[in-house]
Amino acid sequence: MALTIESTDLDFTSMHERMASYVDKDILSCCATLVMQGTKIVDYKTVGYMNLEDKVPLQEDAIYRMYSNTKLVTSVALMMLYDEGRFELDDPLSKFMPAFADMQVLAAGATSADDVVAAKKPILIKHILSHSAGFSYGFVEPDSVIDQAYNKTINVLGDFDLDLEEFCAKVATLPLAYEAGTSWRYSVATDVCARLVEVLSGQKFDAFLQDRIFTPLAMTDTDFWVPAEKASRFITMYAPTDLLDPMAPGLVKADDSTAGQYNQQRKLLSGGGGLVSTVSDYVTFLQMLVNGGEWNGQRILQAETLELMRTNQLAEGVHVAFPMWAMPGTVFGLGFALKQDLQEGDPANAQNEYQWGGLAGTHSWMAPEADLTGFCLTQRLPGFWHPFSHEFKSHAYAIAGKK
Repeated sequence: MALTIESTDLDFTSMHERMASYVDKDILSCCATLVMQGTKIVDYKTVGYMNLEDKVPLQEDAIYRMYSNTKLVTSVALMMLYDEGRFELDDPLSKFMPAFADMQVLAAGATSADDVVAAKKPILIKHILSHSAGFSYGFVEPDSVIDQAYNKTINVLGDFDLDLEEFCAKVATLPLAYEAGTSWRYSVATDVCARLVEVLSGQKFDAFLQDRIFTPLAMTDTDFWVPAEKASRFITMYAPTDLLDPMAPGLVKADDSTAGQYNQQRKLLSGGGGLVSTVSDYVTFLQMLVNGGEWNGQRILQAETLELMRTNQLAEGVHVAFPMWAMPGTVFGLGFALKQDLQEGDPANAQNEYQWGGLAGTHSWMAPEADLTGFCLTQRLPGFWHPFSHEFKSHAYAIAGKK
């Protein structure tokens, strides 16, 4: 679907040139940037290539691996069922998924996954929506006791032969990193949310998304795989040759566009990172969020439910924290990271910004006080919280943010 760009007197030249420089320096293979004021698109620009081997220019309808941008869609899907009264946020997860009833927690100072104690508190549904349940991922902090336990049980990044029910059954056998609700840790929690959608709705997760979100919003290219007839629009993914220096030039192929992980249907419908999408598809989803849960006559969420999703769900003093990425002043709602405390250098109108992104370099953020939304995409693994996305955001605020 062709995007409609509003005519304005805004000049995005400096932003375009800066993003192009990342491609010119062989740090990114491609980059697409889009800026909205309200729900109106005021800028859309593509630079770079579908692949570095043939140097086919990046197409406006290119298909991207969305990775953890999938989490926003999954969180909305679960909260649609909240709107229908299917659950309460303070319901124990075990009410609907009994395997999570009697969890164990790593003991203080645990040196192995066998050093556990019985959990004192149940996992609540609000915990799985806010990454405060005590789950982990396996790759964020691979030397930790909890991630080593995950890696012995589940290959989150490479094993797609489990369905969501089987995946969650394995997660339920692992200890929690901490008592539910007491800390924050990036995790498989959103995959558990996807399974909960299946349990509550009686539908497979992909069918629910198609019926309830993608078809109503005309997101025709968003799915868990790329069929052969669309493969020419699928971007090749690259990894940096120097993983320790994000600004070092040099890229190597990490996933092929015609013979890669996404070119056949996979059993695991990952709610945490499985979707592919296009700029126009995903922007329609963002427009729905910015517009209070409704777009093009289709009501996806109640406006008050979206407000609730943008409310901090973490315990007092708990913040979003990664070993490798500093995100100071950031807390977490029901599916969104939230800018709670402005930091030095942040524009004043960034307060209450809500956002998340994907490991391959797709990042979306919505800033109500600036009346501004930004969406920046590439296919670089890893590419989350990379300097290019920070520079894009800085330019977008400066050029188009409501003062």
